[in-house]
Amino acid sequence: MTGADMIVLSDVARSFPTAGEPVRALRDVTLAIPTGAFVVVHGRSGSGKTTLLNVMGGLDRPDTGTIVVDGRDLTAMDDAELTDLRRTTVAHVFQGFGLLPVLTAAENVEVPLRLLSWPASDRRRRVDEVLHQVGLTGRSQHRPDQLSGGEQQRVAIARAIAAGPKVLIADEPTGQLDSRTGESIMELLHALVREQGLTAVVATHDDKVIGAADRRIELSDGRATSGQSREGRTREGRTG
Repeated sequence: MTGADMIVLSDVARSFPTAGEPVRALRDVTLAIPTGAFVVVHGRSGSGKTTLLNVMGGLDRPDTGTIVVDGRDLTAMDDAELTDLRRTTVAHVFQGFGLLPVLTAAENVEVPLRLLSWPASDRRRRVDEVLHQVGLTGRSQHRPDQLSGGEQQRVAIARAIAAGPKVLIADEPTGQLDSRTGESIMELLHALVREQGLTAVVATHDDKVIGAADRRIELSDGRATSGQSREGRTREGRTG
């Protein structure tokens, strides 16, 4: 880890309307995530994990507070700027893979590069490179229904890193996988952090993943506290 902060949240709150009282998904969350760290977000179902990841990654907007990613204030961005952020700086990996079923693995990985108007030769080179990184060189021409769950998630990770993002946000990326396959996916994410300097923020219930994190963020009723790192360092998170 470099020690500089890639993501900084200050007094972030997010509520959702219901028929009764609004649900307060996040309550005045203040925290900082260092560049190049593997950070785990954990907590019981309904604690606000997905909401936290969504506001960090520009998929949702907080009601109050500020979110700064790579020096840019997300809360000051318009929709077009947030779309550009998600294409270039912050990548997402989801539990459900999110692959296009009619496209091959290589074509799925190529999608974000097409959106960024990369030249065809550069797209082919980069697709081959990232599929090799995730161990799927020999499966590039297979469609999702011809791949195992673990292979589909590796394709999703390859697609996420294809454009060279600085931040990778993964919401329960092993939730649909057996334990052994899930471990291999988490090992891959760890390797990407070490080798490429990515900052990874991963929501999970897996105790093994939580224990292996550089830093832990625990959510309870929308309030966040930062836990101890592997090296025994602590970083206090304001609970609001």
